[in-house]
Order: sequence, then structure tokens, then C-alpha cells
Amino acid sequence: MVVIESVIKSNPLGKWYIELFDTTKEENPEHRVICLDVFEYANKIEEMGKEYGEDVEVAWSSDDNVTPEQINEVRMQMNAYEAEQEEK
Repeated sequence: MVVIESVIKSNPLGKWYIELFDTTKEENPEHRVICLDVFEYANKIEEMGKEYGEDVEVAWSSDDNVTPEQINEVRMQMNAYEAEQEEK
């Protein structure tokens, strides 16, 4: 099983984003992927999963400067995205 780290971060303007890192790859900034919304995040996770035959686990965390409101916003958008996908 491959673990993809998904870290919620906040930029200096207070906007959240998600940084992805494939833990099987060498620790290197060029291996990190920045996602500015949940749609981009879902696409990137799907792309990364294809490389490993869909055997992927996502490990979530957040930086210290991320607010509970930002985390909740990400969670709500992920729930809405998943509900939308189930309807298809």
C-alpha cells in the first residue's frame, strides 16, 4: 500500500491549499503537488493512484497555522464533492 500525504496549508493571505506528497518518492520539493481546490485534489489523487494500481491510502494532516474554520471548509467541500460523485 502506498501512502499519499495530504497536508492542509494556509498561504499568507489566509487561503487554504492542499499539498500532496507521495511517500514512496525521495523527499524533494519537486515531488510535492499543490492543489488549490478539492476538484484539483481529487484529480491529482486519482492520477497518483493509477501509478500504483489504486492501492493508495491518504494520510491527512494540517500545518499549525491552519485554522479550524479552514479545516472545516476543506471537509465540507470534500463531502460535497463525494456526494456529487455518488450521484453520477
